[in-house]
Amino acid sequence: MNIYLIAIIAAYLLVITLGYWLDYLNLAHMKKHGAVIPPEFEGQIDQAFLSKTMEYNVEHTRFDFIASVVNNIVFLVFIFYLLNLYNSWILSFNLSFIVTGLAFFLLLSYAETFISMPFSLYSTFKIENKYGFNMMTPKLWLTDTIKSLIISTILTGLLIAVGLFLIMKSPGWWWLWVWCFFLVFGIFMMYISPYVIEPLFHKFTPVDDEELETGIRALMQKAGIKVSRVFKVDASKRTKHTNAYFTGIGKVKRIVLYDTLLEKMDRDEILSVLAHEAGHWKKKHILKRIVVSETIAFIVIYAAYRLLQSDMLITLFRIDQSSLFAKLVILGFLGSIVSFPFSPVFHYFSRRHEIEADRYSYAINGKAGSMISALVKLSKDNLSNLHPHPLYALFHYSHPPVLERIRRIKDWSG
Repeated sequence: MNIYLIAIIAAYLLVITLGYWLDYLNLAHMKKHGAVIPPEFEGQIDQAFLSKTMEYNVEHTRFDFIASVVNNIVFLVFIFYLLNLYNSWILSFNLSFIVTGLAFFLLLSYAETFISMPFSLYSTFKIENKYGFNMMTPKLWLTDTIKSLIISTILTGLLIAVGLFLIMKSPGWWWLWVWCFFLVFGIFMMYISPYVIEPLFHKFTPVDDEELETGIRALMQKAGIKVSRVFKVDASKRTKHTNAYFTGIGKVKRIVLYDTLLEKMDRDEILSVLAHEAGHWKKKHILKRIVVSETIAFIVIYAAYRLLQSDMLITLFRIDQSSLFAKLVILGFLGSIVSFPFSPVFHYFSRRHEIEADRYSYAINGKAGSMISALVKLSKDNLSNLHPHPLYALFHYSHPPVLERIRRIKDWSG
């Protein structure tokens, strides 16, 4: 076996092993400290709740480990043994360039969906059911899965077809045109998703609490954000988890509240959550993330363009017939290895944005007690691990651990 191929396999296995080691560290840390009730949660939780939290996190981690091992084995077998056969089989039909690409990638996406289905079913109807989160029926799960598959086929097919068309028509500059198209398409989806795609899965109705809606509009006006509508969504048909979010681009926003959030939080707590979301918009976090992600995408697409000029990858992975499609699959595999060390960097900036949004929420709302009680309820409702290992949080947490957030808010309020 080629020494470079051995190095690639070793690097991939190292990334996987590090991920499992982080999971082990986190579980060991939780078992050591998980029975301790933090002062911030005294009177809110008891030992029985902590035991349930530990059981939930342990069970999910173990299940995710099994699913990950299976998926990694399947992927390694495919990339090193089946990709060559699959590539030759697809090419043997002698279809046009675009149709061949559509068949190549759509069939792979269907295979991935099929493989992940048993794990999704077990997670939803076994683990989430056991701990009282799942509200879905098998019929609803099947309906959502079919809808998702149809929408994914349409959108993915469009991206693939246009991308391959640009590659075919502009061999020397396709990397630029593909990047431009993906950028425009992403922004377009941000516009239409709330009106076209989301209603296919959820029912949106105006919030029927006039006092709450008045408070929300007053808060948003204070933040300089125009609100078109305030909706509640029937999330309780699927889960008991809580959430709230903004949609829309520009100054005019549409606010969506989970009905589970409305049931579990009082008016001031809801306003604190929305003030936090307003902080993300006012601090231009969404715009900053788009700029960073698109800059990275630009670099990645250009690097891919350069690497695709030769058959180096085809030779390295012993693919009999050279094809752009096989090269792209190999590049995706290599990208998963290269991106791993950057994960802490991306999560660091995400956590900084969350701190800034918390700070903005406190500055505009001035109610530290409501912010803290909202965080406590969110943690309780999601059975969140109150004692994550710092190294695990470094690699996996897009938000600061809840105790850090609460203590920081207390510091601000004196």
